[in-house]
Amino acid sequence: MQDKAQQAEGILDIKNGQIPAGRPVVCVQGLGFVGTAMATAIAAARDRVTQVPYFDVIGVELPTPEGLAKLDAINAGILPFECADTKLMDALSQAHTTGNLMVTTDSAAYALANVTVVDVNLDVAYGNGEPTLALHGFRAAIRMLGQYMQPGALIIVETTVPPGTCEKVAAPELAAALAERNLPPDALLLAHAYERVMPGKDYLDSITNFWRVYAGHTPKAADACEEFLSKLINIEEYPLTRLPSTTASEIAKVLENSYRATTIAFMEEWSRFAEAVGVDLFEVVSAIRRRPTHNNMRQPGFGVGGYCLTKDPLLTGLAAKEFYDVDLKFPFSSQAVSTNNAMPLVTLDYVQQLLGGDLSGKTILLLGVSYRQDVGDTRYSPAQPFVIEARARGAKIMCHDPLLDYWPELDWHLLDEIPDSDGLDAVVFSVPHKEYVELDLPTWLNGASPLIVDANNVLGDAQRYSLTQTNCRLFSIGRGLEKFGV
Repeated sequence: MQDKAQQAEGILDIKNGQIPAGRPVVCVQGLGFVGTAMATAIAAARDRVTQVPYFDVIGVELPTPEGLAKLDAINAGILPFECADTKLMDALSQAHTTGNLMVTTDSAAYALANVTVVDVNLDVAYGNGEPTLALHGFRAAIRMLGQYMQPGALIIVETTVPPGTCEKVAAPELAAALAERNLPPDALLLAHAYERVMPGKDYLDSITNFWRVYAGHTPKAADACEEFLSKLINIEEYPLTRLPSTTASEIAKVLENSYRATTIAFMEEWSRFAEAVGVDLFEVVSAIRRRPTHNNMRQPGFGVGGYCLTKDPLLTGLAAKEFYDVDLKFPFSSQAVSTNNAMPLVTLDYVQQLLGGDLSGKTILLLGVSYRQDVGDTRYSPAQPFVIEARARGAKIMCHDPLLDYWPELDWHLLDEIPDSDGLDAVVFSVPHKEYVELDLPTWLNGASPLIVDANNVLGDAQRYSLTQTNCRLFSIGRGLEKFGV
């Protein structure tokens, strides 16, 4: 025990001084799009009267090139990715100035932690085309906490995990690591409190001003988790919800995301019908949403991307089989993933059809490669299968995104700015970034007449009307083909 604490000495000697003694230390394990925002939110939590920070925060990353780049950026008070939330950027800058947030690659930091928030990836792997749970990295991360954290400390699993993970994976891994230290299996407290982080303009508020569900592996762990979250979240307006078990909390997260993914997929068949008969499905959905029971109805689009909705609907079926030896089928959830995966190719098929049935030698400009607006995140972006398949069909693809200059999954450097329209056969608007929503189309087109495809309700009424001044054809997912000026 003492060796671990001694090993941790000096780890916080950043900015020419150690973190002040007396404040609880919170480690955040994994600094991706959730972990970085969570670490910033924890560092920003303050006593309302004294405005003194509640916590000192240490982010812990792997010593990979990507991890080291995050370390350098956050330790300089800079977000390691582009986003549109000035509140998040300002909070990180303030934490840097205050000196209560720092990042290390040294796992000994966990020996200092009163609380560790787990934000490591847990993916679905595909072997022979069949999905399986990829738990190796998660197991190793949890085992590391059991090897370092001091008795009585709290572990909060924030990562989206298959139902049963805390009970069937995390708790046994902790018990095994604690046994090696001659400590009882309950020496560490284990809780689950899933994230609802929404990257974009309300990034920070999606943590601090939003509802949170949690549960403990034991009542004591649940109480400790509640006490921690109450200092972080505006619970007066967004009260916490405690569930009776970590498995129930895990189900809540996966069901929540599966519901969203499934209702998005449901709109696909209605979109195809609306396009075929020339009805604006967005107007229809808007009319339906006036009914309070249907105000969260989804709408058609380019596709589903990001780390969550692309895999989470599969997690419970896999957990049933791998954790509980129960062969339950989840046909709606599985079909939703398949349907959503196919959505980008629906847009590509329309482009090919409207360009005469052959993409060979055609030049297509794709505007938007991140998976959603206001954040530079390309993980599982629907743009990826669109681009790969378009190139396979012989098209030349040009890509731009105002929040990205590099596409890591394709090892591709993106255009610095929207190119001239001359020579383009088709322009596909796939992400409603502000730059595209405000684009003066007739001025940019400057007499050119490529096919315009609005794949994600990017163009507003004024932009659509402005196309009447051009010789372009406009095709919109959920609306169909509108031919202007011809």
